[in-house]
Amino acid sequence: MSEWTLTRAAELLAEHLSNQNLIKHCWAVEAGMRAMAGRLAGDAERWALAGLLHDLDYDRTKDDFPCHGKVSGDILRGLGFTDEEILHAILEHSGNVPVESAMGRALYAVDPATGFIVACALMHPSKKVAEVPIEFMMKRFTEKRFAQGANRDQMKAAEGWFGIGVEELLTLTRDGMAQRSAEIGL
Repeated sequence: MSEWTLTRAAELLAEHLSNQNLIKHCWAVEAGMRAMAGRLAGDAERWALAGLLHDLDYDRTKDDFPCHGKVSGDILRGLGFTDEEILHAILEHSGNVPVESAMGRALYAVDPATGFIVACALMHPSKKVAEVPIEFMMKRFTEKRFAQGANRDQMKAAEGWFGIGVEELLTLTRDGMAQRSAEIGL
């Protein structure tokens, strides 16, 4: 697996995804997964790689959501990728199969958290993820019309799975994303 670096994963994203904002989202999820791995004693490099690759197939599956995650697995296996835990986590994040592994559960919760945090950052005067206060995020979390695409139930699932409440999830993810501000653009 040593040849599967973040650089190689980023090259694959550029090859398979046409939307630059989606590539930025993948970097945000990479950063959030790295932070979650630190909190949950996971392998930070492998969890980060799962986060970066999680939407690799999005251009091909956006109109066929039941295949989201499966196509990523096919692409990656075809390139010799053999880490089944990462492949399964990518499949789990879509919610198209039961979410059972720690890595898959983290990805399932972090994915919408990143979108929510980006929406908060875009409302902040600085437009910087690192400067968005948790109080602001928690207030917005209760507003159903704010960042509607960020599934609150997925974020709340981290509480039952890991004992990580929404406030901690958002804080961990925001702080991780702040480390990737150049890639995210915020």
